[in-house]
This record gives sequence, C-alpha cells and structure tokens, in this order.
Amino acid sequence: MPVQDIADAIGDCGPAERADAFRLVAEGLQPEVFAHLDDVRQESLVETLTPDEMRRVMNELSPDDRTALLERLPRDAVKRLLWLLKPGEVREAVRLLGYPEESAGRLMTPDCVKVRGDWSVARALAHIRQLGDERETVNLIYVTEGSGRLLDIVSLRQLVFANPAALVSSLADESLITIQPDADREEAVRLIQHYDLSALPVVDVDGRLLGIVTVDDVMDVAEEEATEDFHKMGSVGALHLSLKDARPFLLYRKRIGWLVMLVAVNGIGAIGIKYFEASIEAVVALVFFLPLVIASGGNAGAQAATLMVRALATGDVHARDWLGLFIKELSVALALGLTMGLFVWAAGSMIGGGGLGLAVALAMICVVLVSSLFGLLLPFVLERMNFDPATASAPLITSVADIAGIAIYFLIATVILGLPMPGA
Repeated sequence: MPVQDIADAIGDCGPAERADAFRLVAEGLQPEVFAHLDDVRQESLVETLTPDEMRRVMNELSPDDRTALLERLPRDAVKRLLWLLKPGEVREAVRLLGYPEESAGRLMTPDCVKVRGDWSVARALAHIRQLGDERETVNLIYVTEGSGRLLDIVSLRQLVFANPAALVSSLADESLITIQPDADREEAVRLIQHYDLSALPVVDVDGRLLGIVTVDDVMDVAEEEATEDFHKMGSVGALHLSLKDARPFLLYRKRIGWLVMLVAVNGIGAIGIKYFEASIEAVVALVFFLPLVIASGGNAGAQAATLMVRALATGDVHARDWLGLFIKELSVALALGLTMGLFVWAAGSMIGGGGLGLAVALAMICVVLVSSLFGLLLPFVLERMNFDPATASAPLITSVADIAGIAIYFLIATVILGLPMPGA
C-alpha cells in the first residue's frame, strides 16, 4: 500500500489500537507513514511509542517534517524528543526551530543536492549518485561556489544529456528565484505558484544556500491558510485540528466570542427600530419589507467582501487598486440595486400602494449600494491596518449592513410617506 493509505488506515484506528497498528508497519516505512499522519495522530504516537521506537522515527524524519512536529509540541515533549536525536540532527533541528514561526525557514529542508560550478558534468553526476539517495529530491541540482553562495539551478535532465567533460557552470541560465528564511511562508507559497516551481531555494543575506522549500510543503501551507480564511470569514477562530477531533468546549470557545460581539452589534439595530416606532405605528406594512431589505443588503455586502478577500489573498489585486475597484463595484452595485428594487417595487405597490412601493424600491437600491461598497472597502482597510482581510467576515458585514439598512429604510420611508420624523 502507498504510505499515504497506510497513514489513513492507522488514523482510523482508535487511540488504544493506533500504536499497535503503527508497529505492524515495516521499520523502513514507519518515518514516511508518521509524516503523513495528521497532528493529533502524530502527538498520540509520541505519547504511546517507546523511546527506542520514537528514536528510529525521529532520526529518519525529513528535517521539515520534524520541525513541523517539534514546533507544536509542549516544551517538555520537545526536550524529550531532542534527546533521542543524533548530535548532527539535534543541531539541525535547533537551527530550524530558531527561525520565526510561520516563516520559510521553518518549512525548508537542508537535504538538497549541491554541486560546484567549476566541476565537470561527469564529476557532478558521480556526486549525485553518491548522495542522491539521502536527499529529499534530486530533480533539481543547486550550483554553488566555494563559499556556498548559490549561483544557479540545473535540472537532472540537463546533466544527464550534457557532455560529461563540460563544466556545470556552462549549463546555467542565471534565472534564479530565491527567498530568505525569515520571509513569511505565504510569500513562499506565492513564489512557487507564480513561477511554477517544484522547489524554492532558501538563501541567507549573502546568498548562501541554506535549504529548499518543496512544493508538497507549500500545498499543505496553502490548504492551512485557505482553511483559516474560511474560518475567519465564518466568524470562527482558527482550528488547527480536524473538526471530528475537536472537543465541544474548544468549538464553543472558538465561536462564542464573535457571536457575543455580533449580538452587541445587532443590538444597535434593535435600538434603531425602536427609534422609528412612530413610523411603524403609522404604516404597519413597513415591517413586512424590513427583513427583505436588510437581508438583501447583507447578502450583497458579503458577496463583495468575499470576492475582495479572496482576490487579496491570491495576489490578484493589491491595496493600490482600490479606487478602480471602487468605481467598478459602484456600477455593479447600482445595477444590482436597480434590478432588486424593481422586484420589491411591484410587491410594495400591491400591498401598501405606490408610495410604499417607491419607498421600498429606493431603500433597496441605497442599501445594496452602501453594503456592497462597505464590503469592498473593509478588506482594504484591514490590510492597510496590518489585519488579516479575512476578518471582514460575512456575519460582520451582514450585521453592519443590517444597522445601515434599518436607518436608510426608515429614513426614506419617513420622507416619501410624509410620516412624523423621530422625536417630532
């Protein structure tokens, strides 16, 4: 079976059976299987396997997978596992953990194949045969000089078909995309996606090669970031484990904060309705269309915010593009409002006469317009303030749109229908 399927099968076992199932895997495959288990299953095995079993797994894990495990464990567990490593592996693990959290340095593996530019192709191939089996990937070969500074990258295909007597440097095309270890891991994702790379070299400020970030690690990061954005847009705190493994209290804690805040925000809407009590008493039919108008505004605002948050996350748009997008959204929102206003005008006219139909239609146009523009601009404002644009969640947009919708709806109805102004 592929190691991924073995990991899935072990993951389906209960906590009491998981360690026994893992021990049935051939020793040579255990590190690979362990690397494909999710966080909860890995931590469960850390607690249940014997020190000798964990020693074998920890020393054979790739450096990036080992760093991912160590950075989320408690301090005591990290110390215990570091004692199981060989001296060279300890130094490497400590060095990788020394980079900032969520940085490219935490994602990289030093296990890449390096050759000197002044070597012949024959010597480079002999070096690859000697070390290649111990490295994570040999598809790309990194050309360095004596100081370790990265000069270029050549493919294994280029070396295989080159003249054995030619110098490696003669194959270089000097097209080099790199990242520094302190850079955010999302930047590594962006570079690999933009330049269609299978691996991204990580270099220090002097250009010396430290390691590589591989595309499989970037795919995991992209999935985590997208999941976190979905959680934020649903007004849920980020969950760093599977939903089926989350305890009820954890789910409660991740959701209650936003819900309480939104209750407070919606309370302002209730005060607004109370403020226009006289208008409601004069024309009770106004209440019939209130949910329809404010819900439409919230939906339009949530649509605009969702489009903008995703476009900012993928790099499709940038903060400098806000004015052009504002003008575009203004025309789109106006067209949406007019279309929706036409529908509610007919219903309002049939129920409460032409005056009510006109008031509801104008309110629909204004509410959709205001909510859409607010949903568009809020992610830009949050990004400018160094907040995650995904915080512009649909429930937050909807709640703010509700408050604005109540005020706009009753003000327009009060004026058009000639009702007494609040406080008059």
